[in-house]
Amino acid sequence: MTTPHVPVLIGEVLDALQPVRGATIVDGTFGAGGYTRALLDAGASVIAFDRDPSAAKFAAGLPADRFRLVQSRFSIMADEVGEGAVDGVALDLGVSSMQLDEPDRGFSFMRDGPLDMRMSADGPTAADLVNEAEPADLARILYVYGEERQSRRIAGAIARRRDDQPFTRTLELADFIEKALGGRRGAKTHPATRSFQAIRIAVNEELSELEAGLVAAERALKTDGRLCVVTFHSLEDRIVKSFLSVRAGRTPAGSRHAPPVAAGAAPSFSLLFNGARAPSDAELAANPRARSAKLRAAVRTDAPVWRAAA
Repeated sequence: MTTPHVPVLIGEVLDALQPVRGATIVDGTFGAGGYTRALLDAGASVIAFDRDPSAAKFAAGLPADRFRLVQSRFSIMADEVGEGAVDGVALDLGVSSMQLDEPDRGFSFMRDGPLDMRMSADGPTAADLVNEAEPADLARILYVYGEERQSRRIAGAIARRRDDQPFTRTLELADFIEKALGGRRGAKTHPATRSFQAIRIAVNEELSELEAGLVAAERALKTDGRLCVVTFHSLEDRIVKSFLSVRAGRTPAGSRHAPPVAAGAAPSFSLLFNGARAPSDAELAANPRARSAKLRAAVRTDAPVWRAAA
């Protein structure tokens, strides 16, 4: 099956992972299978994860002897593959082009569809959150997950409207937020951009899933195994940067930016390169959606997995 989009930073990811024949790589965000196909073409075997049931259709035709799709969250990877079992882990975070381009999924404020936003088919929808959350909780979600400075104004306006007319459609909510903020007034981005990001992150518990997934990758990787993570906004990148910095011994474990862990833990990762890699000018010209992408990568050391402090 033809994939609907080109994977972001694929050359840089392959260069960092260095897949070879006989290696086993976890593709934690299978999506339309772009990373997986490139890894298979390089001779590696792939164990892919995706909680979106629609992703299964993109697995058609992939070699059964070197590929397996697990329809679940990537945070379970270590339980599925075992500790110290794989040579690489790749995570391409956020919503996929495939999901954005399908109006019925409800991810996009540019296309009309049901206010859903679930990456899986389970759990509360975006409509449930928007129509039922306490105004203070909704404002907190918009502020923390969307970095929306007008979060209280938007949440208050939504709460006043939803009592008489609940929100059910994406364009309905996007237009309402735009009006609540007084229109675009020359803004480069749609006024609902931050709010839609925040609601999607909350519905899918994306940040807690990322934190758990990084720990799972630490458990699943062999010594000298490689972890590559592509992020698309500052919240994701901050979590990845902090995790790798702490695990590589660059930030003290007692820092407020690091989770509590047992004292004296040896570095479980070494950074493959300092900072983050960004898309080339050529990639940006071919795929404008890649403009905010960042790649961070690290190599697993032979140190034990870090354990949470008692």
